[in-house]
Amino acid sequence: MQETASDHYKARRGNCAQSVALAWKDKKEPDSTHAEAWTSVGGGQAPEGLCGALHAARELVGESRKEHLTQKFKTHAEGHLTCRDIRKNRIMPCVDCVSLAAGLLDELHKENKS
Repeated sequence: MQETASDHYKARRGNCAQSVALAWKDKKEPDSTHAEAWTSVGGGQAPEGLCGALHAARELVGESRKEHLTQKFKTHAEGHLTCRDIRKNRIMPCVDCVSLAAGLLDELHKENKS
């Protein structure tokens, strides 16, 4: 799912949140309409300024796994969760945030199914 999300982002098929949602739609839930709903969530516009890719993954993973996903993302992002902080501190480029969030979403979704 990581590669699919990254490909969507690189091809400019959507912002960071939409790219994660499109990968989710492609790989897990064909009827998902999340990507259409998140047109204004990229570029630091997610609630609380969260990274848009993280926001999407949190919403898609389900309530019981949301905090676990957030903590894993935070570890990889050197303690940062907001788009502004990640970009300002040059932690990783947006495409890497998309890849990370999609990968964590996929990993936790698989764990939840087991």
